[in-house]
Amino acid sequence: MPETALRIDKLLFLLRIAKSRNLALSWAESGFIRVNGRRIEKGSATVGIGDVVTMPRGEAVLTFKLIIMPIRRGPAPEAKACYQILN
Repeated sequence: MPETALRIDKLLFLLRIAKSRNLALSWAESGFIRVNGRRIEKGSATVGIGDVVTMPRGEAVLTFKLIIMPIRRGPAPEAKACYQILN
């Protein structure tokens, strides 16, 4: 049965935005990530299809909408098909 929600740290890792799950966890715990405008401070915060994630990416801000739930950490084109960049 496909999952309907994932932890934010696992999602960022599966989408290839973070190189490791520990890195994604530290980003989540830093408090700079927002899901649907709500500040996230735990790696266990859940994200579902249709949610909008906003986070810093170097000097820029990355905002994306999750359109398909990833099932594995596959190649980059497969990961990019799971979300739509909004900015």
